[in-house]
Amino acid sequence: MIAEKNKVVSMRYELRLNGKDGDVVEVVEESNPFNFIYGNGHLLEKFEEKISGLSPDDTFEFMLTSEEAYGDRNEENVAEIPMNAFEVDGKIEEGLLEIGNFIPLRDEAGNHYNGKVVSVSNSGVKLDFNHPLAGETLFFSGAILSIREATAQELEHGHVHHDGHDHDH
Repeated sequence: MIAEKNKVVSMRYELRLNGKDGDVVEVVEESNPFNFIYGNGHLLEKFEEKISGLSPDDTFEFMLTSEEAYGDRNEENVAEIPMNAFEVDGKIEEGLLEIGNFIPLRDEAGNHYNGKVVSVSNSGVKLDFNHPLAGETLFFSGAILSIREATAQELEHGHVHHDGHDHDH
């Protein structure tokens, strides 16, 4: 079986910035692998292209430019939000507005965004809504652990189900 549309792919990988010798950003071990449904639009398109056709036990190494990954940083995605936007019952949760924290927000249309706190002043909070890996060249190395057919329920729900998975909560 190979990595292709509607297959559940299980893999281990290491993600580094700017090449094989770059800083390690993420490590996913075989003991707790990354599982996903190939081709359902939840992964970077170029990532899926690079592992297309691989089989269990195949290894991979590839680089994605920022354009192939999360795009370039855009300074228009940095915004100053008034301090009162973070108040609940007139108070701001202690520790919420620490530099480097990610704050989940929703716009008027109901879309969810995570903003990284860049600076805090008396007038407001500067948040960066760029993806944390925007502007970065990504280097992936790893191995395909297993591939199986996705179940009808997994395809309907759009994600991999594990033992004990329950939608009734």
